[in-house]
Amino acid sequence: MNFLYKMERKLGKYAIPNLITYLIGAYAFGIALYFIAPKALEYLTLEPYYILKGQVWRLISWIFIPSSISIFTIIMLLFYYSIGRQLELYWGAFRFNLYIFGALIFTDIAAMILYGVLLKIYGMAMPLSGYFSTSYINLSLFLAFAVCFPEMEVRLYFLIPVKMKWMAVVYGVIIAYEVVTSGWVVRTAIIASLLNFIIFYLLTRNYKSISPKEIHRKKKFHQQVKTSTQKTKHKCAICGRTEDDDPTLQFRYCSKCAGNHEYCQDHLFTHKHITF
Repeated sequence: MNFLYKMERKLGKYAIPNLITYLIGAYAFGIALYFIAPKALEYLTLEPYYILKGQVWRLISWIFIPSSISIFTIIMLLFYYSIGRQLELYWGAFRFNLYIFGALIFTDIAAMILYGVLLKIYGMAMPLSGYFSTSYINLSLFLAFAVCFPEMEVRLYFLIPVKMKWMAVVYGVIIAYEVVTSGWVVRTAIIASLLNFIIFYLLTRNYKSISPKEIHRKKKFHQQVKTSTQKTKHKCAICGRTEDDDPTLQFRYCSKCAGNHEYCQDHLFTHKHITF
């Protein structure tokens, strides 16, 4: 985290404010192209074969490709705009920029590596544009928001109130299932797209509480508390022994002594009676 602070001090002035606005604008532009000139989208996909042929704009232009189009698309765009703005206000522009661009860069790197591996295995160029989309980038944005604001409620289908943390759990289970059941190409694409969230999550955890030193300290503290609060039930008025000294000892009260005085079996009949 200190490294992140140093980066922010040096590079924070270059951060793009309201980055989510441009990202949502790119989605909207892609949706418009889908209806106006769908063939144009073929020149925007993340396809390593064409990138290596000089079409380097594809490293960025794939964010214009809409992950899905339905009657809920506008609602989803507004939703992601809202959580993006709140995350930027919460983190600051630099960290939000780092998170978004990190997702894009990790995805680009994974696509290029996959292309090289598949070319090596099959000896021919394999199309990869179908494996990489903005859907997992959006999901990483949602998961980060759920980690930062787990108790916030949203209205599912405008009716059912659901806390963000439970929605994140559901999405997490779905992602885990896809990773386990899919092939290694799809698995790599999913992990690469969510790698920015994985790094963010790991960096924000408090590992001090699970360190061996801290666990030993807590264990020792609980033992001390238990020892200090534990009280014996029986104690001999003569020798002071208790059941902790010898579990086999038997204790009795003397009926001839004034007051409540308890004696162990060795002193029950040999002690001098107390009178007032």
